[in-house]
Amino acid sequence: MTGFSAQEAFDAYEAVRHRLPENKTTEVNYRQAETLEDIAHEFDVFLLDAFGVLNIGDTAIPETPDRVRSLKADGKRVLVVSNAAGFPHASLLEKYARLGYDFAPQDVITSRATLLSELNGQSDLHWGLMATPSAGLRDLEGLKLTYLEDDPNPYETVDGFLMIGSAAWSESRQTMLESALLERPRPVMVGNPDIAAPREYGFSKEPGLFAHRLADRTGVAPQFFGKPFSNIYDLAFQRLGHIDKSRVLMVGDSLHTDVLGAQNVGIDSALISGFGFFAGHDVEAAIKNAEIIPNFVLNRP
Repeated sequence: MTGFSAQEAFDAYEAVRHRLPENKTTEVNYRQAETLEDIAHEFDVFLLDAFGVLNIGDTAIPETPDRVRSLKADGKRVLVVSNAAGFPHASLLEKYARLGYDFAPQDVITSRATLLSELNGQSDLHWGLMATPSAGLRDLEGLKLTYLEDDPNPYETVDGFLMIGSAAWSESRQTMLESALLERPRPVMVGNPDIAAPREYGFSKEPGLFAHRLADRTGVAPQFFGKPFSNIYDLAFQRLGHIDKSRVLMVGDSLHTDVLGAQNVGIDSALISGFGFFAGHDVEAAIKNAEIIPNFVLNRP
């Protein structure tokens, strides 16, 4: 499935603003700095997005593993807060280790884990699963699942739908899903609200894109788990325990997920401009157009 450009991704987020949290921007100014090192003294806790902050695809962003080690050495809490729903928790930890990061299992907070916390105790329901079979079903063993592929029968018979990974998704499968929901509306739970994610080749199409599309076409309102929605931050705050929110910084590359999500839960945000979503693009114009304003714009993590 081909991806799309940064402008197309930005426009797609703007088109669904009515389903995203309210924009709570009050300040029109932001501070610029080169890296997190320049502002680290102002914060005790750093919540880091993955794609566009830690890595682009399967490549670590240069110097970022060292930056994370330096923050930890200075006594800072550093957590990953990512909409990485498509992969089991253990697989993500293995990937970060390969890229040079050393995160404890409890310090990686994902939209997959956020969705699973909501599904706890719902093992009696039969779910149709949008996911990539090669990623495996670790973490999901307690659920009754059937992959949504090219057989129309599961679309008609399952109790609800889980959307966590779209690498193997197709337009024909999307059509079957929408037709099934028009015929019989059922719950749709989205484990990755991202519309797009920066990769080495451009932007991939993520589950959020297809969830918003089915909402437009069927009237079924999906339930989203992950940034910019508060549920993933609630999970992070549970892990952190008692903290001063004024000393917490969300670091990400997306206005519509990372920055808007941070605003939604009352913490500061730093937008990365040199990597990820806005690499090579006019970030100042994007901030002005979206009117979603971070506290900081950093060239790199």
